[in-house]
Amino acid sequence: MNVPETRSGEVQRAEGARTTTSRHTGETRTVVLTVGAIAVFLYLIRPILLPFVVAGIVAYIGTPLLDWLAKRTRLPRSLFAVLLFLLLLGCAGLIVAVAGQRLAAEAASTITDLRGTLEHLLRQATGDQSIRIFGQSMDADQIVRTIFDRIRDWFGQPDQLASITGSGLVAVMATFLTAVLLIWFLVSGPGVARGLFWMVPPRRRPLVAQIWLRLDPVLKRYFLGVAAIVIYAMAAAYIGLGLILGLDHAVLLALMTGLGEMLPIIGSTAVAIIAGLVALHTATGIMSIVAFAVYAIVLRLSIDQIVAPLVLGRAANLHPVLIIFCFLAGAVVFGITGVILAVPVALAVKITLATLYGEDDRSG
Repeated sequence: MNVPETRSGEVQRAEGARTTTSRHTGETRTVVLTVGAIAVFLYLIRPILLPFVVAGIVAYIGTPLLDWLAKRTRLPRSLFAVLLFLLLLGCAGLIVAVAGQRLAAEAASTITDLRGTLEHLLRQATGDQSIRIFGQSMDADQIVRTIFDRIRDWFGQPDQLASITGSGLVAVMATFLTAVLLIWFLVSGPGVARGLFWMVPPRRRPLVAQIWLRLDPVLKRYFLGVAAIVIYAMAAAYIGLGLILGLDHAVLLALMTGLGEMLPIIGSTAVAIIAGLVALHTATGIMSIVAFAVYAIVLRLSIDQIVAPLVLGRAANLHPVLIIFCFLAGAVVFGITGVILAVPVALAVKITLATLYGEDDRSG
């Protein structure tokens, strides 16, 4: 009697295991299909994503402050949301009013000086000798003149002018839309979060909540850390380039240096090359070049070894190769929106896998 009962129990356990495996396989397939469908949908609407992403990130960063003020003062949260929106709007307007005209003037002056810089570099490279290009003998001045003539002709084409005008109108509309979305996200951000969480299947909500509890502080620290790095890079670049080295267009170069830090490695390298060209154009001797090299090394080391690890924390634990891949993949698929979301998505994947595997995400 015991043998049949034992075999019956084994059969039941085997059938239960197969049922559980089948259920997990079905759930996994459902999750994969859902994620794939969301990715395809976002790809199709990528031209309109940027205002939503920018407004959402700003509101996400400001939400803890709004919640704390509402809890501390017992006043309506929407009141502080409107005040924060007006403060951000006023700061943006002040920056445009104070620095916009100077930046525009420096940008125009930089483009004008670019011709002289290229000509100077070509003369240094060719020894002021003519070289043959496409069967024609040309000196440095003729090469630079040809380049700028081609650029002028390209911008002068009717279709290019229409494209530039259209891009300008789109930028204005996107800015207005971002402001409108920002005030709505600031006021109703918690409701939007609850709505997104409601879309998760009920039995998966505890797992999603656990993942979010680990991801939330990392994302907040990442966004705030990037903002801190950008501000530090701008200030340090202006002090180094403008006050110490005395380079022309220091304000514009400092702004580019800060914005370049939003695209680690790639952006910072490109800005360093541009600043190096300006330094070469205005260099009065070998010591000027050495001074710029020292500045570039000190700035890079201070950001990579001190500021970034301090303000980013665990968000800085991603491998540089992975960061480069994420930025390039995001830029190719989603453009600027993909660049902004590249590292946050990588962090979300890393912490999700660590939670599912029951491991510490810092060991990934």
